[in-house]
This record gives sequence, C-alpha cells and structure tokens, in this order.
Amino acid sequence: MEDQSFIPLNYERLEESTMINNSISFYKEMDKRRSVREFSDDHVPQEIIENVIMTASSAPSGAHKQPWSFCAISNTELKHRIRAAAEEEEYKSYNGRMSEEWLTDLEPFATNHIKPFIDDAPWIIVIFKKPYDLVKGEKRKNYYVNESVGIAVGFLLSAIHNAGLVALTHTPSPMNFLEELLKRPKNEKSFLLIPVGYPAKKIEVPLLKRKTKDKVLEIYN
Repeated sequence: MEDQSFIPLNYERLEESTMINNSISFYKEMDKRRSVREFSDDHVPQEIIENVIMTASSAPSGAHKQPWSFCAISNTELKHRIRAAAEEEEYKSYNGRMSEEWLTDLEPFATNHIKPFIDDAPWIIVIFKKPYDLVKGEKRKNYYVNESVGIAVGFLLSAIHNAGLVALTHTPSPMNFLEELLKRPKNEKSFLLIPVGYPAKKIEVPLLKRKTKDKVLEIYN
C-alpha cells in the first residue's frame, strides 16, 4: 500500500462576526428547502447536475473510500421504466408491507403508490452505495458505508437547493430493480432515488413545523 501524500491546508480564518453572519444566512437559506412532489418538465442543463453530484462526491467518507456511485438519468424511456418498477413496489408497500402506524403517519401528506414525479422531473439521480470495491477482481472492504453515503446525500441536497432547484428523497422498497434497470456492478446496492428539477407552477407544500432548538440541541459547557 502506498503512503498517503500530504499537502498544506488551504484555510483562511474568518472574523467571528463574519462566521456568525455566514452561519445565520446559510441556516436561513437551508431552512427554505422543501421536498417537492410536483415537478415542471422544464430543461435543466446537464452541467448543473454534474456540478451538484461532484459536490456530493466531495463529502468525507470512511478511510476516504468514497463508497458511492451516482447515476443521472434524463432519458424519457428509462425514467418511465423506473417509474413503473417503483410503483409496483410502492403498491405492495401501501397494500400490506407498511404498518398501520406508518400509513397513519403518511396520511397528512396524501401520498400513495402513484409516482408521476419520476416521469415529470427532467432528471433522476440514483445513488448507489458500495459495501466493497472490486480491484482487479478482488474485494476491498469499505467502511462506514451507510454513514458516508448519507453524508454525501446531505451535500447533494444542499447543492441542489443552492443551485436553485428542488428535489425529493424517494425510497421505494425494495429498490433492487434500480440495480437491474441501470445494469450496475454487483458491488453496488441501491440507496436513494432523487428527482431533481424546477417545481411545477402554483403548487402547494405541507405547512411543516420543524422541531425547535430546545428539541434538537443540547449544549454541554
């Protein structure tokens, strides 16, 4: 194994007032982010999608293994095949797989097994996790895979919002149909499906109340 090379850290310490202002403005911007289920079919340049994905790929990962792959899909026929397969699994979930408690929790959002956003959004990003890499036919273990890919998805959602687009995290379960439809290598497992684009005109989103600071934060001085 080769030794890891090191370079000087490119870091500029900011004034505290600037740091506070930056943290407030970023929080306020991200607090505007909303999940959207109704998309416009307006064109989104591929360059934007590539940039937000590369932002996601800059996330930290266990032993810097970067155990992820991102598939960006704009092909109309392929998106429709993905929708058909997703709706088949979702129908089973809404009609037997989900617990009554789960279904009750979903009722305020009026969701069901029909997923038009997979067809409507100009882009679908499918994230795959890699429990191991294949190097010359040999398995090389990856570490903290779910945690690493989850962090990368957080980067991705932030980058999508920053670019002026909207998204939805969609997890039809099971999702192995994505591995088959996209002909992914055997070391890749479906993690998440995210439609990306502009919101449809005049749509409404749920009036959500996020947990307050005292519910999510404990300070230990």
